[in-house]
Amino acid sequence: MSLNLISSYLHLTKPLIIDKKSFSSRLMLGTGKYRSTKSASISIRNSSASIVTVAIRRAYNNKLKGKSSLLDGLDWKKLWLLPNTAGCETVEEAIRIAILGREMTRRLGQVDNNFVKLEVIADSEYLFPDPYGTLKAAEYLVSNNFTVLPYINPDPVLAKQLEEVGCSAIMPLGSPIGSGQGLQNLLNLQIIINDAKVPIIIDAGIGTASEASQAMEMGASGVLLNTAVAKATNPEYMAEAMKLGVISGRIAYLSGRISKEDRAIASSPSEGILIK
Repeated sequence: MSLNLISSYLHLTKPLIIDKKSFSSRLMLGTGKYRSTKSASISIRNSSASIVTVAIRRAYNNKLKGKSSLLDGLDWKKLWLLPNTAGCETVEEAIRIAILGREMTRRLGQVDNNFVKLEVIADSEYLFPDPYGTLKAAEYLVSNNFTVLPYINPDPVLAKQLEEVGCSAIMPLGSPIGSGQGLQNLLNLQIIINDAKVPIIIDAGIGTASEASQAMEMGASGVLLNTAVAKATNPEYMAEAMKLGVISGRIAYLSGRISKEDRAIASSPSEGILIK
């Protein structure tokens, strides 16, 4: 498929909308684990991502130590910051870090940015999110005018509860953070996608472009990933591959796949053939 065809087709598709904010790309990229800030910057550029996520605790720690960070080198007129409460283990800590994240968006000039990727991680071994803590923190943040994107296990009941309390998108994991295991619970993910009235962003566990494409083919609204690009042998090339994987998966979903059959069906017509 030519890049010109992809470009012309995407002009006909609807952009990703989260809380009335429009984004041209359905790929979101993380900013951690890169070998250098240069590699991260080039990868973000190659991905054409509209949204990048930053762990607020790490970013603030770097600021306090006087270290320069990736934040300083990105063009925030073209990119949208998604502050991330990564590393928070309690509701109170997640809320405090979310507030710091909103302060950071203001300093970058995004005065209308109230987005937060909400993570409450009480499990230190597998990094599974705390469902009760996530719901409780989400209720508070929504009531304080945050645009909340909660990171959850692929739990359809919790996904619907979070939607009902006012979350603007839901981010179920494909498999544990950084594991590269791909999409491990397809049934639950499909239920979440089918039942949702808000965007569903598959987050965590994707290892390569075909898995990003698979998520989009299921009808996900977007994909967020970090380790698959940052730890690739060539992050800059992998970022490009992820961009194309998300685009092709979205086009395939909109095109409508054929139904699966239990027997072969000839592709050639049975009428009008030459008789021996």
